[in-house]
Formats: sequence, C-alpha cells, structure tokens
Amino acid sequence: MRFTDKVSIVTGAGGGIGEAYARALHAEGASVVIAELNEEAGQKIADDLGERALFVHTDVGDPSSTDAMAAATTAAFGRIDHLVNNAAIFGDMELAGMTNVDYDYLDTFLKVNMLGALYCSRSVMGAMHQGGGGAIVNQSSTAAWMGISGFYGLAKAGVNFLTSSLAHEMAHFNIRVNAIAPGPTDTAAMNKQVPEAFQDPLVQSLAIKRLGTPADHVGPVLFLLSDDAGWMTGHVMAVDGGQITRI
Repeated sequence: MRFTDKVSIVTGAGGGIGEAYARALHAEGASVVIAELNEEAGQKIADDLGERALFVHTDVGDPSSTDAMAAATTAAFGRIDHLVNNAAIFGDMELAGMTNVDYDYLDTFLKVNMLGALYCSRSVMGAMHQGGGGAIVNQSSTAAWMGISGFYGLAKAGVNFLTSSLAHEMAHFNIRVNAIAPGPTDTAAMNKQVPEAFQDPLVQSLAIKRLGTPADHVGPVLFLLSDDAGWMTGHVMAVDGGQITRI
C-alpha cells in the first residue's frame, strides 16, 4: 500500500496499459482519476474500481480540458500527487509516412501524443507544488529511437525531450518527471496496428521472445511514482524485452 492517501491521475485509462496503471495504483491505496476521452470506457473503469475512483472526461490535446481535469481532481480529492501521461492516438492511427501525412491530422496527432503530456503536466503542477511535490511519468515508446516509425516516433522522441526538460524545470517545485518506453505490447491497439502475420518476426527480434503485457509496465511505472525512485528524474526507462539496447 505504497500510495495510501495519494491522488493519482492516469490519462487514457479506459483500457489497455492505462487501465492496468489505474487498477494497480488503486490497489495500492491511491485515489485514482480516470482521465479519458471515451466516456463509456472511462466511466466503466471508475465504476468498477468504486470508492476512491473518479472518471473525468478529458481531451489531452486541449489545454482547457486538461485544466478542467486538474480542477475536478482537486475538487474531489483535495490534492494531486501523481500524473501518468498515457493517453495517445495509436490503435486507430492513420497509416502514412512523414512525406504524405495530412498536415491537419499531423497537427492533431502531435497535440495529443506529444503536447498532451506538456498540457497535463502544466495543469497539475500548481496543485502538486501546493501539496509538497509529486511525480509524473510520461509514456514514451521504443519507436522514439528506431528512426522508422514516422510521425509516431517523432511524437515519442518529443516526449523523451519533454521529460528531460520538465525534469529540470519542475525540480524546483519538488516534482520528479520520468518516462517509460514500452516495446511491443499485446493490447487491442497494437493488434490493430500490427497484423498477426508480422508479430512472430517482431517477437523473434526481441531478446526475451514474447510480446509484453500491460502488467509488464505496471511495476516500472509504480516504482517511478514511488518514494523508492526519490532521486530519479529526467530518465526514460525502456521496458521492451530487449528490443532496444543502449550502451
């Protein structure tokens, strides 16, 4: 029960990896805000968790919506201790390259997948500071280092830079900022993007010969949010079965 009396916001927690984060935080004592664009999915998770859980309709690509998310959280629970910037466009992502992606779509995509982490972080930093500090974990991806993932990789590379930059700026408010970079993970979203025929070659390219699961990412995120990581900030932790090796 590392997070008793703490208040955690998880964006995009209506399913997949975000849902796993929200459930794990709640199980360890935190009050959890399900900040989700899909009202039906978000409300279902909040209802399932019951006490100490709240659904807040949130569009992370809209700063006014992320401000409202923070305000609803403090109104309900009085403080904000943790933020997990998990929300992203992925499962329904358009298939296009950098040279032919529609500019309007690219603008929307980057607002959600990259700037959304900035908007949410800025929205919660005041409440975190007033409460004595906090911890933020951004959801990056191994795509940030692969150079072949088009505008998705571009967004995640931006998240990595954002993590380092915010870590230095927010340290003055006793707020730590780290990120995890999941490798290929068995979720409904990934199964939409990667047909089954391509999954075995992908698995064979990993050091650990299996797809990840949402549960594989829970431990690292909870560690980064906890006091056990109290002297860690500005880091991007790859959780990827050995897909990316950095020396």
